[in-house]
Amino acid sequence: MTAVFLDLDGTLMDSRPGILASLGHAFSSNGRDDLARSDLTWMIGPPFVDSFAKIGITDPDPVLAAYRSHYKATGMYDAQVYEGVHDALDALIAAGFRLYLATAKPHDYARLITAHFGLAPKMVAEFGPELDGTNNWKGDLLRHALATTGEDPARAVMVGDRHHDHAAAAEVGMASIAVRWGYGQPDEWETAHSIIDHPRSLPEAIAALGF
Repeated sequence: MTAVFLDLDGTLMDSRPGILASLGHAFSSNGRDDLARSDLTWMIGPPFVDSFAKIGITDPDPVLAAYRSHYKATGMYDAQVYEGVHDALDALIAAGFRLYLATAKPHDYARLITAHFGLAPKMVAEFGPELDGTNNWKGDLLRHALATTGEDPARAVMVGDRHHDHAAAAEVGMASIAVRWGYGQPDEWETAHSIIDHPRSLPEAIAALGF
């Protein structure tokens, strides 16, 4: 059997509406209406503190606090599972694969979301960073997940839509599969072992890795 580590935002779920609304609120409430009015989709996926640094925010704490307050109050469930995801996960489970969540979203929020949308029962375990930033880098998160579960990275695969999913997988010796339906761009998938266009292709893509 093979372990499948799954990203959440942009891979299992379209979380864009709630995340973008909460980011807009966070920037506006911290005097950055210019950012609130811009397209912030590129921020979905990687840790926010890294993205904030790229746009010159030197003190991310008040922005992050405003984001989390808004997200927990109104944005967390403003999302939907991508069509075909439930069926693909069920097919993987039926074939004997073990499924794990590996998300850059703090697990305090991620586990509420996966429970709400019926994804949690499909997971053997769920991993995300701590609210204090521990395991923000997905490579650290995957190392923690592998140590906790005892899974062999040589017989595991990371599935995600952004560059950090694939860079982290390579860092820990894990294969990766890129998904086109999320928020990533083609140049983010250069190290992925394969790229798929629809969730229904996931079981076949994993089987093709030859574990």
